[in-house]
Amino acid sequence: MSPFFSESAWLCLAASAVLGGMLLYRSKSPGQLWSQVLCLAGLWGGICLLGLSLLCSLLLLSLSCFLLCMCSSDQEFLPVDQKAVLVTGADSGFGHGLAKHLDKLGFTVFAGVLDAKGSGAEELRKTCSERLSVLQMDVTKLEQIKDAHSKVMEKTQDKGLWAVVNNAGIFHFPIDGELIPMTCYKKCMAVNFFGAVEVTKAFLPLLRKSKGRLVNVSSMGGKVPIQMMAAYCSTKAALTMFSSIIRQELCKWGVKVVIIQPGGFQTSISGTPDIWNKMEKETLDHLSQETCDDYGQDYIHTQKNYFQKMKDHSYPDISPVIGDIQHAISSRNPSSFYFPGRLTHLWICFTSCFPTGLVDYILQKCFAPKHMPRALRISS
Repeated sequence: MSPFFSESAWLCLAASAVLGGMLLYRSKSPGQLWSQVLCLAGLWGGICLLGLSLLCSLLLLSLSCFLLCMCSSDQEFLPVDQKAVLVTGADSGFGHGLAKHLDKLGFTVFAGVLDAKGSGAEELRKTCSERLSVLQMDVTKLEQIKDAHSKVMEKTQDKGLWAVVNNAGIFHFPIDGELIPMTCYKKCMAVNFFGAVEVTKAFLPLLRKSKGRLVNVSSMGGKVPIQMMAAYCSTKAALTMFSSIIRQELCKWGVKVVIIQPGGFQTSISGTPDIWNKMEKETLDHLSQETCDDYGQDYIHTQKNYFQKMKDHSYPDISPVIGDIQHAISSRNPSSFYFPGRLTHLWICFTSCFPTGLVDYILQKCFAPKHMPRALRISS
């Protein structure tokens, strides 16, 4: 090995280390960090398979680190300047916490709620500043969206609207896709997808004027096929694809579109025991006799335990989600995707990159219900 080659190789290695360090520094969340590390690891593996020389390999790796540094999100925040942000689904959960957090930071917040007289709305009025406005906003009702739009226009006037956070969402009774009533599929689609699209279409003219941000809260379930969640995951997959398409379409207007894909966090989206009983009854009422005999009522009844399982395996601190949404709103150069939650990004990468047979096997082991349908128990 010539001295020149050796010095060049060491120089490229040093450049890679410096650029890699910059990537680690600029990473806002573990999701972004894992994304960048996996990209570099995959690239390095591909380079090794090509059998290139050490110098060429390090040159390519250095160039890749440089491009990732240029394109990755950073910690430089834009000034708040009382920028106006609309948050849907602010009655509870992520939306409620986000509305409070943004208000403390000095944003003008429009908190869209399902029930303007509910406890969540009242708490926002009591604990937040006068910059926060509570808006009655059922995202499935176009007249309420239009009314909210008029109130936002009236209050912001020349200041404009900086960001829209489509957070409103609902869950359903966790059961096999065959057993989920069509009414549940339609309700989930109406809120989780069509509602977000309707709000987006109504407020996009304001975002185009401000060259602002559209932040859509999807889910890990939009990428990972989790059993018992067919309706919910399908709507989140639709929202993720919609967001990915309009991200490309809106870039010419200077509007940045961001997708948040949280893992498991403890929120009130799953409802209360009374709501679980109501959803169970709705499920049973829509079953044919043949299907009910095959699965058995006891199988359906035990699925209520899934709600408790979700709670036990969910993270109680929602601050990672709030922090990522804030970064998406405020960063000069936000990421296109955020993955708050433990192992969230690893699950998404696993289901995207590995063979389907292996993915199905692992998901069966992790998410399949322990209780078997009646007909399968009898046959075995």
